[in-house]
Amino acid sequence: MDMLKRRRRSRTGQFEGHFLVAMPGMRDPRFERTVIYICAHNDEGAMGFIINDSQSITFPELLVQTGIVDDKEQIKLPAAARLLPVRRGGPVDESRGFVLHSQDYHSGATLPVSEQICLTSTVDILRAISQGRGPKKAMMALGYSGWGAGQLESEIANNGWLTCPANPDLVFDIDDETKYDRIFRMMGISPGSLSSEVGHA
Repeated sequence: MDMLKRRRRSRTGQFEGHFLVAMPGMRDPRFERTVIYICAHNDEGAMGFIINDSQSITFPELLVQTGIVDDKEQIKLPAAARLLPVRRGGPVDESRGFVLHSQDYHSGATLPVSEQICLTSTVDILRAISQGRGPKKAMMALGYSGWGAGQLESEIANNGWLTCPANPDLVFDIDDETKYDRIFRMMGISPGSLSSEVGHA
């Protein structure tokens, strides 16, 4: 989040607003077959969220854990809250929640990521979603993926990741199982044709 707030004071990198797609031979099991939406990329580093690794916990269960609703109120939640995907955003700060969402919701803590996607990490948006006042499209991530200065560029140069402009619809798409293969098809690439010699992520 701090990187997002500071990005206007730093040179914006070319991968902001892009997908990172793990190469088929990814050696780091934490990122195997992952698709990451990059929210910030500048000369301080990069941060983003894995968008295709579903968590076992559901959003209603998370609302109960945080005390926003009780067990009995779960059944009264609007459909958008019951079905909202919860994903493992990355290995950094996994106890912290972040919501990527469409631009029809704003609070004092909302940060624009692109023309179509915003990021909010306060409990206010969870309450809004539980009450049917949230954004039309959203996903929740627990944790995030982060890189230090020059690290992401090095990993891409070492053939660890492919990049492509992000499709906002895929960020919120709930079919996580097929997302990785669909993005390869959209790029016109067969994963089997790619080299398995990749760098560390």
